[in-house]
Amino acid sequence: MNVKAILNEKGSDVVTIGPKATVADVAKVLHERRIGAVVVVDDSRRIVGIIAERDIVGAIADHGASCLSRSIADVMWSNVYRCTEDMTVDSLMQLMSARRARHIPVERDGRLVGIISIGDVVKAHIRAIESEAEHIKAYIAG
Repeated sequence: MNVKAILNEKGSDVVTIGPKATVADVAKVLHERRIGAVVVVDDSRRIVGIIAERDIVGAIADHGASCLSRSIADVMWSNVYRCTEDMTVDSLMQLMSARRARHIPVERDGRLVGIISIGDVVKAHIRAIESEAEHIKAYIAG
């Protein structure tokens, strides 16, 4: 299974925000949308960063509540780990594990086309294992 198959199943909607937003703006979006990360994009949907819940918590721990009025550019990760639609789930799991990343934006031709969370990867892996088990049962029964 590859990233494109996951996106086909879950959809390719991605919550994004512009780089001029504040940390408080992002916290509100994360809370309202019940998500763990927001991709920061420029006007042409090119990825310029990513900011997650733990980045906000870290900023508050380091700078106090005053960081909420700061630009997300001060807090976001600008060196974003990305993947493409043809990447396999196994390769994506390795990337997420090695980089300790819970969210990986998906790019096509340098533009954002989706996002994969660790939950999406786990669900896809479980489905693959269940499918394999069903095929083995059918083979044995049959």
